[in-house]
Amino acid sequence: PPPWPRWASLRSAVILFFIYFNVQVSVAVNAWYGPFFDYVQGLMSGTGKSTNGEFYTGLADFSWLALVGMNVQVVNAFIVSHWIFRWRTAMNNYFVENWGRLRHIEGASQRIQEDTMRFSQIMEDLGSSFVQSIMTLIAFLPVMIQLQAHISELPIIGAIPQPLVVAALAWCLFGTISVMIAGLKLPGLQFRNQRVEAAYRKELVYGEDHVDRAQPATTAELFANVRHNYFRLYFHYIYFNVVRYTYLQADNIFSLLILGPSLVAHKITFGALNQISNAFGKVTGSLQFLLTSWSTIVELQSVHK
Repeated sequence: PPPWPRWASLRSAVILFFIYFNVQVSVAVNAWYGPFFDYVQGLMSGTGKSTNGEFYTGLADFSWLALVGMNVQVVNAFIVSHWIFRWRTAMNNYFVENWGRLRHIEGASQRIQEDTMRFSQIMEDLGSSFVQSIMTLIAFLPVMIQLQAHISELPIIGAIPQPLVVAALAWCLFGTISVMIAGLKLPGLQFRNQRVEAAYRKELVYGEDHVDRAQPATTAELFANVRHNYFRLYFHYIYFNVVRYTYLQADNIFSLLILGPSLVAHKITFGALNQISNAFGKVTGSLQFLLTSWSTIVELQSVHK
């Protein structure tokens, strides 16, 4: 049972509110993009007139949003850190209370000290980013649906209903499945890595107190196991990273690819281009949570095992 249910519930509500607040700041910034960059396009083409004061007022609107969002994010990170450390404290207290049953498990001391620490650190990044991805998706999907009025067709496919939504879903599904298939072997190898590292460290610890332990032949064999597993891990990470980084590089220009026909047909202004690109990036970024976090998820799986 949770040791501090009221504290945890209250802090959880505050964290969720701050994440929601930052997502709404992002929506406000996206709304600022359209009028401001259309205004900039008018200045660059010579069709619009303005004063220095009007220009700097437009920049000040963005600066205010960015400043508020940044500071709220800093405060939220502070609260999340305390929330997560309470979680580690609860795990630590539970394991210590049951030390009599746990002490016979291989590397029990490391499990309690290091694994609870790593688990909490991973969850600090992974948990908050997951919630933010969900909220960003909920907030920006309607924005993208509204903006796709500027898009008449997609390359190759042609005119279809909800072109931006279909393109974002198909693109993210393709990337996520590709990366998950490429990373199938990684959790097991990371788990084995935990075991061979623990075995090597345990022998060295025994060697500190017993002269007959940690002899060269034994340590050489244990370290050979560490080396063998790491080299297997490096090999599997080669093709995993090739798939992941190839997709992420292509992701940088994907929105321009699907906007190409509308740009060529002069149906999108500079402001609309920035709004659509930003909203599309927010939606695809949310849908790509598994893809971008897969290495961290693999580490979390190995720690949990």
